[in-house]
Amino acid sequence: MKDLAGFLPFVLIALVFWFLIVRPQRRRQHELAATQSALGVGTEVMLGSGIYGTVASVEDDTLHLQVAPGTIVKVARQAVVKVIDRAEAPAEPSDPDVGPTDPDERHP
Repeated sequence: MKDLAGFLPFVLIALVFWFLIVRPQRRRQHELAATQSALGVGTEVMLGSGIYGTVASVEDDTLHLQVAPGTIVKVARQAVVKVIDRAEAPAEPSDPDVGPTDPDERHP
């Protein structure tokens, strides 16, 4: 009985580790795999490198992603880490040539 009592703390540590670390990580992996398998044409996504684009076509393990008008790149499906909702999409960059007219306002 005393041998079992000495082993109990290790079992408890293993259970806590399982519930706090392993289980949530597995759930995130399953959600990411489901997201990557459900991608379709027109879906706005973010890659692991931080590049945003819209899916132009889908192949088995790759996607053709439009990152700018007329610019299509081929990426692995596993590179997609997030599907972007229209509400949280990054704002379009403004024209860099248009800015403050006062030279003092350009460089604070």
